[in-house]
Amino acid sequence: MDCIFCKIVSKEIPVKLLVETESCIGFLDAFPLTKGHALIIPKNHYEKIQDLPVDVNNEIFSTVHRLISKIDSLTGATLVAVHNGKDSGQEIPHVHVHLIPRSSDDSAGAVHSMFTKKLKLSESEIDDLCTKLRII
Repeated sequence: MDCIFCKIVSKEIPVKLLVETESCIGFLDAFPLTKGHALIIPKNHYEKIQDLPVDVNNEIFSTVHRLISKIDSLTGATLVAVHNGKDSGQEIPHVHVHLIPRSSDDSAGAVHSMFTKKLKLSESEIDDLCTKLRII
């Protein structure tokens, strides 16, 4: 497999390691958007979050929880982002969580600024979506 994250896990590509657990690693992004931009990835290759075994998912997000205070200490705020699949903006098809220090002058804006076309749904469309997506 020609996955850059798999090559990082196998140590073919060196990284600035921040944390390592049994199932995941966290390291500084090689192409940071801000100072301290980090990634957390599973050691095994999974393309999307729903492909992760529950224990690996729990370990990844537990590691996010452990590392985010350190990242947050840089600017006081951190964007946590996951692109889940190619159409969502995922450039490397291997689950990865971005921890990006944010500040009011970084020009990135809120997540809503990513979408220039505003969605208008009727009440019945919202009800249909709720029925389709509900898991309770």
